[in-house]
Amino acid sequence: MGSLRRLAVMCRSLAKQHVDDPDVPAAPDGADGYAKWTQIALILFRVELEKSLRETEDYLNEMPGILAVFDLDEAPHYSSFCRWEDEYRMRELRRLLRRSAEQAGWSGEAAIDVSGFQRDQTSYHYRDRANYSFQSMKTTILIDVNSLAIKDVHFTTQKAWDGHIGMQVFRRNAEDLRVLSADANYSWGELREECRSNSTRPLIKHREQTPLQKAHNARMNEDYNQRWMSETGFSQLKEDDGEKLRSRSWHGQFRELTRKCINSTPTNRT
Repeated sequence: MGSLRRLAVMCRSLAKQHVDDPDVPAAPDGADGYAKWTQIALILFRVELEKSLRETEDYLNEMPGILAVFDLDEAPHYSSFCRWEDEYRMRELRRLLRRSAEQAGWSGEAAIDVSGFQRDQTSYHYRDRANYSFQSMKTTILIDVNSLAIKDVHFTTQKAWDGHIGMQVFRRNAEDLRVLSADANYSWGELREECRSNSTRPLIKHREQTPLQKAHNARMNEDYNQRWMSETGFSQLKEDDGEKLRSRSWHGQFRELTRKCINSTPTNRT
């Protein structure tokens, strides 16, 4: 219970820091309406519980101490959770993710890496609509190598080259990056030049096809060693429920993984 209470307090605190008016009562309109911070906090809490919408409602109603953290007497109806998660768009979640990373201590020395999450729950209907036949969601994270804070995340249900994804992620965060580390899958001259033009040092491994490229890699080895911290970030994302996703739709999976990234930030973990 103590661990869950700390988790609930963390979710409430993070949600209140994100909204413009954190002092609004949890349910200003009674059971028919909830404050924005309440919605955000409960969405984040549900992700950590790893329970379905109906299970979350029942679970919270059996834990009055946790409900008290959110200033509630009873849990919202499960349909409210469903509506909130559909309405809370990726733009808002990205803002919350960036703010969470900044609070954890963003140093500007970051690594970019990719991993997959299993989409076993995804319906064939959504796979057909997304034109995607693979069983995994390609997930790219930008993580601080010192604080392990994830500041940005990219998802795709299509085949996409890592270099192009890396460019997109870098451009969203260029002003906050001093060093960008990446493996040879991101080896692209245009990405390196984009980094240099924004005063960011590119520690991006070369594909070792020539002696010169091998020499470049050897010179950066000492500074490049911290790139493995991105693997630690993925380990944190997968340690509780493995690689499987609960959401059935691709857009729901995007939001689910973003919420996982927010909750995995070191200052947000219990």
